[in-house]
Amino acid sequence: MHRSTSDSSPFYKRGAPLILVLVAIALLPLFLIYDRPRGAALNEVKQNGILRVLTVNSPTTYYEGPEHAMGLEYELASGLAKRLRVELAMETADSIASILPRLTRGDSHFAAAGLIVSKEREQIVKFTPPYQEIQQQVVYLMGRKRPKSVEDLLGRDISVVAGSSAAHHLNALKASHPNLRWTETSDKSADQLLYDVWQGELQITITDSHVIAVARHHYPELAIGFDIRESVKLAWAFPMNDDDSIYDIAVDYLKELKENGELDRLLERYYGLTESFDYINVSEYRRKIESVLPRYQALFQEAEKQTGFDWRLLAAMAYQESYWDPAAVSPTGVKGIMQLTNATAEEMNVDDRTDPRQSILGGAAYLKHIRERIPERIQEPDRTWFALAAYNLGFGHFEDARILTQRSGKSPDNWLDVKELLPMLTDPEWYETTKHGQARGEQALTFVTRIRTFYDVLVRITQEADAAIEDSG
Repeated sequence: MHRSTSDSSPFYKRGAPLILVLVAIALLPLFLIYDRPRGAALNEVKQNGILRVLTVNSPTTYYEGPEHAMGLEYELASGLAKRLRVELAMETADSIASILPRLTRGDSHFAAAGLIVSKEREQIVKFTPPYQEIQQQVVYLMGRKRPKSVEDLLGRDISVVAGSSAAHHLNALKASHPNLRWTETSDKSADQLLYDVWQGELQITITDSHVIAVARHHYPELAIGFDIRESVKLAWAFPMNDDDSIYDIAVDYLKELKENGELDRLLERYYGLTESFDYINVSEYRRKIESVLPRYQALFQEAEKQTGFDWRLLAAMAYQESYWDPAAVSPTGVKGIMQLTNATAEEMNVDDRTDPRQSILGGAAYLKHIRERIPERIQEPDRTWFALAAYNLGFGHFEDARILTQRSGKSPDNWLDVKELLPMLTDPEWYETTKHGQARGEQALTFVTRIRTFYDVLVRITQEADAAIEDSG
């Protein structure tokens, strides 16, 4: 359903409906929940063994990954459920607009949906301290006229998610820009609107910077016009009542994640790859997924069966190594689709490095061999990022980086910490104190970051293709 904001009635111009509707929705159930005894919510969770968390399905909140559920909000909520020793039930709302009404009805214990803290929302729900700070940005299609200010939005085809913070901010801007027009949709998510912009079906959308950053890896021609407002904060939302038993635990939990660095590690896991956006590289990669990858996909899938690595990760790795060119030869003499050295090829029983099957199976086997040498206490996905870095850098040099990380007072078992020290392997002040000496640590960091990007893009494309087959069947 789409709703135009061009209604010219005096009541609409005053901007009253949004606040009145939200307040009405909130007040209706309050008399029922204010009388709940303190601690009742926590007792209910422990008695039933289930923590019910309201969210939306999106790449930045909660979604089904290649092997299991993923998403920043899912990871955070899972940690809280483990702390409470209960199971987590992620309940998805149809849209952002339906989150607060459902929460105030008592449908869930709290909402974890990338909600922006605002004065209007604080009137009807109780927010935790923020866990992330973002921007709200104007997005357009590369090649079209760039909007640089609110004035440049006048007369443009604009659509935003109904009930979103972007929609509310546009309402606020209308007071100083009465000719500003847009539509709000409850049928599409922010990611779907970004797709419409990428397809040329919509001129402008406005949404959150972390959503845009992830989407640009999949829709590389998206461009950012400008930040439409100052930075905003994301937090969990709880029902407005006197029972803070779960709320207090959640606040302490999020505070602890900030203090021990786990929150930063989760943010890096989901958004670290967004810092390396390269339009030309990603665009060319998407084209080669259609034109070149089909020749070798079966070989990557065979390698998955032999090693346990997701075939899409191996394909992403091979693309970073050779752009899927089995005849590729580097200036240092490494060859083939997986760019094997003579020593590695010999160790993995590869007779012909330019043979695609031998190279793919040999490279995957070598990556598995490296991962098996990494301490078992290191968990995924960091364990795989470590293996990829060691594949590129050499296991000894990578161990040097971990030692330097430990000397610096950080964790040698955490990718977020180790990747900060990798570039130091090119600095004499650092590498002269190591066992294996100088190494191109920055190159290894780039290697892992790009593979993560290529893997993420390929997973998204294959999942969309699978979904289309299911729908047609």
